[in-house]
Amino acid sequence: MKTANVLVLTLVLLYIDVSTEWPTHTVCKEDNLEIYYKSCDPKQDFAFTVDRCSDITTQTFNIRGAIVLRHSIKELYVKVNLIINGKTVLTYSEALCESGHSKLRFCGMKKGEHLYYEGPVTLGLKEIPQGDYIVSVVLTNEDHATVACADFTVKNYLDY
Repeated sequence: MKTANVLVLTLVLLYIDVSTEWPTHTVCKEDNLEIYYKSCDPKQDFAFTVDRCSDITTQTFNIRGAIVLRHSIKELYVKVNLIINGKTVLTYSEALCESGHSKLRFCGMKKGEHLYYEGPVTLGLKEIPQGDYIVSVVLTNEDHATVACADFTVKNYLDY
């Protein structure tokens, strides 16, 4: 009987692992602006929030994010793609952590550590473009391993 229970539990866990997709999380939903995200890393989800949607177009706004690191981050690189109608129309990349030059306090964290960031972020946006589009964000380390990955869906109905 014990063997049968273990076998059933193992099959259920394998089925869940193969068939489950990460949920879509709501970052914010206000009058004319909605932002959602979904982890595009098949092995890991993460937490991310902003104080208020309307703050995103200000000079600086506060975010909170958390993840358990699956890879160490001596070096950290971000690549952002703006995708409209399935086509990449803009690409941006930057080194966030490099040897001797770190822009973030969590540079140098090790695999298995809990990364939590709460604080200000400045995007330099005066407005969020109107329409529906995807912003794909990928963070990779010095070994080109994915540290975190998400696709943000932005829906802005406000005509500036």
